[in-house]
Amino acid sequence: MDRRPKHHYKRQEPKRPESEVIYGIHPLKEALEAGVGLEKVYFRDGLTHPDLPEIKKALRKTYTPYAEVPPDKLKRLGMVNDQGVMATISPITYYKLSEILNEAFEQGRDPLIVVLDRVTDVGNLGAICRSAECFAVDAIVIPLKGAAQVNSGVVKASAGAVFNVRMCREPDLKDTLRYLKESGVRVAALTEKTKNGLSDTELSGPMAILMGSEEDGITPALLDACDVRVRIPMFGRTGSLNVSVSTGIALFEVQSQRAAQG
Repeated sequence: MDRRPKHHYKRQEPKRPESEVIYGIHPLKEALEAGVGLEKVYFRDGLTHPDLPEIKKALRKTYTPYAEVPPDKLKRLGMVNDQGVMATISPITYYKLSEILNEAFEQGRDPLIVVLDRVTDVGNLGAICRSAECFAVDAIVIPLKGAAQVNSGVVKASAGAVFNVRMCREPDLKDTLRYLKESGVRVAALTEKTKNGLSDTELSGPMAILMGSEEDGITPALLDACDVRVRIPMFGRTGSLNVSVSTGIALFEVQSQRAAQG
């Protein structure tokens, strides 16, 4: 019997735009008005247009990263004609964390969130998405900058599971952790810098699991902001696990504890 908690949101179907890239300020404005998910937007240095302030405001509101770059970089990125604007389309739509938490609490469910601190490898992000979907995670939170974003590589590595798990993109993870805690969600950091074993720690109730980067783990400031630190015991010669494997183990433990409590 499948005992996984059932989520009450529509399955997110992949967008199938005619092109993966948008050129020009008017097509960009139309894409924003239509709610098309964007991975990143590039503006030519010195570009002026009456719609530009409104567009940048909309990008900030949706936490869509953008940059002003010289013309030669736009050419290297693939722009043929100098239209001044180039945007790459994301294969998914990003969600607001507040809406996801509110939905879970309204349905009487304990939300389960995964927060990723600077995970840069698209293969790892894709594998984490697959584990998250299998263990009924409500949302995966990634930072706006300094981390892998959802692209075709993530879609492939997740075997399409990324379309069935909701993603949130946040500008400041420290603020995100503060918001989670204020909302009644405990934050557990998976780190080697503790003696608390994963299976020996209470992980039931509303939970967020914080995972660190492949290079140096969790940022100290984020680690200090967590409610509890937990570790996966190691029994072999290798001192640590891949971040995607560790995430899967942590999520299994959370759902096991929930199942044991009925």
